[in-house]
Amino acid sequence: MAGKNQHVVRREDGWAVLGAGNNRDTARYGTQAEAIDRATEIARNQQSEVLIHGRDGRIRERNSYGNDPFPPRG
Repeated sequence: MAGKNQHVVRREDGWAVLGAGNNRDTARYGTQAEAIDRATEIARNQQSEVLIHGRDGRIRERNSYGNDPFPPRG
């Protein structure tokens, strides 16, 4: 079973990693790159996805670390 997707979101004081459905941040960082690194580590462990949000709050990138079918269904 796959774990929770991890979102990298902007906060007033930096960037945060937030598990899907959670009310509280998993962790906060000064830079987006640090938050992405941590979210990626969690997603790999949980075989889930990282959704990276831009400054405007919209998803700008997503990376999957789960059990994806290959080749992808088209």
